[in-house]
Amino acid sequence: MPATGRENHTAPKAVYIHIPFCTNKCFYCDFNSYVLKDQPVMDYLRALDREMELTVRETPPGEIKTIFVGGGTPTVLNPQEMEFFLNSVKKNFPNWAEDIEFTMEANPGTTDRDKLAVMKAGGVNRVSFGVQAFQNELLSGIGRIHNTDDVYRSLENARNAGLDNLSIDLMFGLPNQTVEMLDYSVSKALELGLTHYSIYSLKVEENTLFHTLFQKNQLPLPSEEDELKMYQLLMDRMQAAGYKQYEISNFAKPGFESRHNMTYWRNEDYYGLGAGAHGYVNRRRHMNIKGVNPYVEAAMQKLPRLEQFSVPEAEAMEDFVMVGLRMLDGIRSADFAAQFGVSLEETFGRELHKMLSSGLLEEHEDRGGYRLTGKGVVFGNEVFAEFIGVLT
Repeated sequence: MPATGRENHTAPKAVYIHIPFCTNKCFYCDFNSYVLKDQPVMDYLRALDREMELTVRETPPGEIKTIFVGGGTPTVLNPQEMEFFLNSVKKNFPNWAEDIEFTMEANPGTTDRDKLAVMKAGGVNRVSFGVQAFQNELLSGIGRIHNTDDVYRSLENARNAGLDNLSIDLMFGLPNQTVEMLDYSVSKALELGLTHYSIYSLKVEENTLFHTLFQKNQLPLPSEEDELKMYQLLMDRMQAAGYKQYEISNFAKPGFESRHNMTYWRNEDYYGLGAGAHGYVNRRRHMNIKGVNPYVEAAMQKLPRLEQFSVPEAEAMEDFVMVGLRMLDGIRSADFAAQFGVSLEETFGRELHKMLSSGLLEEHEDRGGYRLTGKGVVFGNEVFAEFIGVLT
């Protein structure tokens, strides 16, 4: 009899940890982050250590395959704080896979040699730098504190520390950005010869400076037509340079895809630790308390949950399809059946047929499933929307 749902539960193999501090708040950022000045950093790191301890007591870890430290800007920690933090991770999650992927996000303005050496010694083997653009006027216009010189210096420092699995983030659709400016940034990025690039379009989120300006019609964004040209350009340039587009916004040399992010896109379990962090374990989602001091206070006593809830099977099925189709290899019918004990085609037959007929999806015969077509990649949101609320 086939297993349904997640009755054959295994311990999560992925860990997300949130460091909420940054040097300043970027104009587009709605992440749970706080300017570093006067923050109780060591109190936070001790509370984080306590949350890890309580978490592994409740759900013991197996072999950890990926760890991702995000923020905020984790690299605002000084070398002593960084060492304490990394020792804490290793103490609470001691069983690492031999080929573990341990990623830390970094700001090019906050990565000196001493800090990178501590990161390397503590097990970090992949660094993702938030570069965003290679024009200083664009960087200052979005509230970034670094300049292009910082980018080159930080990458050199990382390589000198023995860190060579490096990624950078770029953004398009920025205020006052032209197609030509993005082309220049992509050229400069490709000259670096890195293993991985994430390239995102700007989303104007609530509770940001950009949202306030947008509401006042004071945010000079590119036209929709130009934004589409930007996306097509970056896809063409990346492919021509030998990078595989393995997800809507992510490009990698073969074998250097972000395995941690693929945990999310495959709807698999992961621990979520730190202020405002989200976790997904045994089909239960949680979100932690967001504020630094309230988080610290709560975590010293119990798991610092703001909310937690079970995900109904129907919602988990929709998530599997919507998130999984972000990957250009798409979703496998066998994986859906293994996770839910029912047929993908029987569950979403009408929606799949409609997307196939419209040329936005195609059957992936090698993998026995479905993936976005070239047209579907460009209009991915239309595909994902087709599966929202179908079963719920």
